[in-house]
Amino acid sequence: MTYLRQGMLAIAAMLAAAISAGAASPRPCVQDTFGGEAYIVCTVEKEEGDLRLFWKNADGEPYRDFSSVAEAVRNKGQTLAFAVNAGMYLPDFSPIGLYVEDGQELRPVNRTERDGAASGPVPNFHKKPNGVFFIDGAATGILPTQEFLKRRSEVRFATQSGPMLVIGNKLNPIFIVGSTDRTRRGGVGICADGAVRFAVSEDRVNFHDFARLFRDHLSCPNALFLDGGRGVGLYSPALGRNDKSWHGGFGPMFGLVE
Repeated sequence: MTYLRQGMLAIAAMLAAAISAGAASPRPCVQDTFGGEAYIVCTVEKEEGDLRLFWKNADGEPYRDFSSVAEAVRNKGQTLAFAVNAGMYLPDFSPIGLYVEDGQELRPVNRTERDGAASGPVPNFHKKPNGVFFIDGAATGILPTQEFLKRRSEVRFATQSGPMLVIGNKLNPIFIVGSTDRTRRGGVGICADGAVRFAVSEDRVNFHDFARLFRDHLSCPNALFLDGGRGVGLYSPALGRNDKSWHGGFGPMFGLVE
């Protein structure tokens, strides 16, 4: 009985260790629901993980798909835990707005103003205010573009997109409750616990409901829209996802490297 009891205790200890290890390293991407809509939410905890931006490979060509980024990361002995598209891009897959990678500004801030008065609907990027997601040595943040331009410190990574979804815990006032402008959407928020959370809708949602996801469900006082429709994409081996862009590829991409 003594040996049996010791064996059972040893098995219990191993199970506890396995459970503890699993709790310490949760999957970064999980399925979630809010307001009757399905989402995938990927989390980078505060001061944990190596979140980066990717655009061009060693040959100076756009990566265009998540598999190419995963291969480049793997060739350096690391793993791409998840990736999402990181903002809107032109037909040549170059970022529309500011893009900083490893401290190098590869695209400047886009200061173009569009009011839609005589040129049709305002493109999402130019809906006011748009904003910048950035990572520097001391902080990760999201600011409206004009506020970001007042910063004096250099950043390691940055991408400009728009519109802002949540600003200082308030929904962007341009959003319409019950709007019929529904499509798949992707965005990023800096949340109350300091975590960075990315969300991709599985179905079509409007801006108002998508912004509420970040403020009311994910507790993110600041959030930025990244892209929608055919430009939304997710890479998550744990969920069996490796989305392709219907535009022939993605431009800039976020990736969590482990």
